[in-house]
Amino acid sequence: MKAIQFKEVGGPEVMQLVEVPKPEVRPGMVRVRNHAVGINFADNFFRQGNYVVKPKLPDTPGMEGAGIIDEVGPNVEGFKPGMRVAGIGLKCYAEYSLFHANQLIPLPDFVSFEEGAAFPIQTLTAWFMLHTCHHLTPGQTVLVHSAAGGVGIVAMQLAKAAGCRVIGTVSNDDKIGVARQYGADDVINYEKTDFAEQAMKLTGGKGIDLNLDAVGKPTFEKGLKCAAPFGHIILYGRAGGPPDKLDPMRLFEKAVKVSGFILFTASSNHQLMKQGVDSCFQLMQEGKLKMLVGKTFPLAEAAEAHRFMLSRQSVGKLVLIP
Repeated sequence: MKAIQFKEVGGPEVMQLVEVPKPEVRPGMVRVRNHAVGINFADNFFRQGNYVVKPKLPDTPGMEGAGIIDEVGPNVEGFKPGMRVAGIGLKCYAEYSLFHANQLIPLPDFVSFEEGAAFPIQTLTAWFMLHTCHHLTPGQTVLVHSAAGGVGIVAMQLAKAAGCRVIGTVSNDDKIGVARQYGADDVINYEKTDFAEQAMKLTGGKGIDLNLDAVGKPTFEKGLKCAAPFGHIILYGRAGGPPDKLDPMRLFEKAVKVSGFILFTASSNHQLMKQGVDSCFQLMQEGKLKMLVGKTFPLAEAAEAHRFMLSRQSVGKLVLIP
């Protein structure tokens, strides 16, 4: 089968299209013929050797995909060849991938393979942050950084569905329309405007109840400044670099809470995972949640897809087609 592989850590150029054997099915696992593969910013860190999961060289990136079950291993129940599924796994930049059965999601007929590849990580990341790390209530104000990105677009829609006001931030004016289309009541270009000052103005001085921050260093300090009393900042990425060290005494004045989140940890709670999946599919069926696949690339162009992701020009989810 064809797969993307890198033999050394580094930039997008280290990824090459190679021919490798199909992965052999193991107990508790399922082999899927991928029809679409999701690209995540974490894939960039994995390729550089800076992710929580370290590559074992030579290695293949990719943490989610969607396709048709090809073969089911021993001790697997509820799945059979021919089923349409999406899943979270490893080595997904390939024509075939292995998934643990408990990390697979049966795809409803109304969800395409491209939407399925966009669904698991970005949707469950947003859902967990809003409804598990934080307990969202109607009327709260949610600030979503990287509002035109994959997680941001989902998070805004989920927050609106929960009855919240949404303020999105973007890095250029071209993304403002996309953020508004997918749920932002107000949008701030943080390259042109101090988003913390603007957020305080937009909330009449009250501040932000929940701040979803995937950027890190450029945004975290200002996030503390615009937090509402009892506000909550969830740091779930570091696209702009890791934030400076935090002095806990700074949290006292407004009783602010700071959390960290990574889906890799949360995905072990299968009951909550199912709850999130079912809730989000229901919202999709009701037309309240849409996956935005911003651009697709052939599998062979994975390096170019990563360059495009890093250019900050992309919106929504980037998807590879094997």
